[in-house]
Amino acid sequence: MKKRVLIVGASFAGLTLAYWLHKFGYQVTVVELGTDLRTGGSPIDVRGEALDIVREMGIYDQIKAHEFVHTDEVVNADDQTLATFAINTLEEYLGDIEIHRGDLVKIIYETIPKEEVEILFGNSITALIQHENEVEVSFQKGGRKMYDFVFGADGTHSTVRRLAFGPEDTFKKFLGVYFAFAVADKIQTGRPKSTGIVYRELGKQAVIYQFKNGANAILLFRAPKLDWNYRNPEQSKEILREYFAGNTHWKLPEILDAMLHADDLYFDEACQIHMPTWTTGRVGLIGDAAYAPSFFTGMGTSLAIQGATLLAKELHAKENYQTAFTNYNTLFKPFVESIQARVTYGLKVQLPETEEELQASYKALSNPD
Repeated sequence: MKKRVLIVGASFAGLTLAYWLHKFGYQVTVVELGTDLRTGGSPIDVRGEALDIVREMGIYDQIKAHEFVHTDEVVNADDQTLATFAINTLEEYLGDIEIHRGDLVKIIYETIPKEEVEILFGNSITALIQHENEVEVSFQKGGRKMYDFVFGADGTHSTVRRLAFGPEDTFKKFLGVYFAFAVADKIQTGRPKSTGIVYRELGKQAVIYQFKNGANAILLFRAPKLDWNYRNPEQSKEILREYFAGNTHWKLPEILDAMLHADDLYFDEACQIHMPTWTTGRVGLIGDAAYAPSFFTGMGTSLAIQGATLLAKELHAKENYQTAFTNYNTLFKPFVESIQARVTYGLKVQLPETEEELQASYKALSNPD
């Protein structure tokens, strides 16, 4: 009889795990809180070992065909260009693939045979009860089911982690930064399509990513820990007003207006997740739910793909799941911690706190060698 697995979350980690566990003969169910795949967001990168994994999955060529090749400009408050670079051509990024988030999640999703893998959108879980040989799961829309294993791939604010491991704040390291994302199709930049424009001032950064059929805008800013509910979009908009209203530099008024009128504004805190173990009993965590490195490292997506693949292969190779779980924790943790340690450099470059750091970031982009 096939072992039954529930994966909570249908993004890079969850879908990659679903692909491998189905391939290895498990009966897989994926439950996703959203009513469809979440395709919005800024471009992301596939790097390092994750490139070998997508080759093994047979989707490297599709990912390469959707590569987001673009030129970036750093501008000042008056929209004058300070630096121009193409990240795809910089030596440290050669071989990496930058791709729109939605393109990658769709490509991985299409590797999963829907007639054999159950995918439940618009639902989540409310309770987990671990028994010796299975896990009892209660669903938000009613009903209870038993599974051999439950895996949380449900992001930084993971429900599985809260239910099985404890409160989020126990494992979260706040980085002193908040960020917002929204569609910004109506903002005119005066630049060719496939050009990213970056504006920085002390403690703040604004980005517009242009592509063939539209544009996305991102705001980042340093701030102390705020009394904020990530499920309250109106409160998020009030925070954006507080930090950006009245700032007339570059395109900030237009970006703020787009975000305040957005129906699908994404607002969150930048943080990392640090845990002593990613497994307990028959429950495990992968991706941001387990070890979010933050986007300042540029490795969140690749870690999600790598971690999900390692966990699936360990379960397939080992006679008992306890050994597989131990190996997953032991083998992957040193690499995860090395990636998480990169966040200090990323913060310094993208959100400089002194004029010296700001000028140094421009200089580095102007002279990448």
